[in-house]
Amino acid sequence: MAEPSNDIELQLFHLFRLSNALHVRTTSGRYEFERSAYGILALLDDKGPQRLGAIAANYRLDPSTITRQVQAVVRLGLAAKGPDPADRRASLLSLTPEGQEAIQVARDARRQLLDRIMGSWTPQEREDFLRALTRFNETVENWIEGDPPPEPPD
Repeated sequence: MAEPSNDIELQLFHLFRLSNALHVRTTSGRYEFERSAYGILALLDDKGPQRLGAIAANYRLDPSTITRQVQAVVRLGLAAKGPDPADRRASLLSLTPEGQEAIQVARDARRQLLDRIMGSWTPQEREDFLRALTRFNETVENWIEGDPPPEPPD
């Protein structure tokens, strides 16, 4: 049996390129989000207010990189910095009402497009894809965190 790793690597790279096209085509509304701005706003939407260090850790980026990206969404009025009630020396980034609306519009557009793209898929095919993609992401996440992936069976 042929080892599919070569094809998987090829398909992952292809998915990366296509996900950029999805990002560009679903940027809608008043804002044309750069990928980093979308990621920050989606994280705040999913997890609530965050310290800049937590945002940097989530995306495994240098804090100085996140600081520049955060400044961009703050300048647009989509997020605001405020004091962290747990530690007044730190600040939390949170969505503004305008940011909440903008990320919802963008996410709704992406979900609608994905529904159209996968319109011919059966519910089972969608579930299988979700399960496999989730497992893959969890395995990569664990590897990044230092847990070596299991050895393949012989």
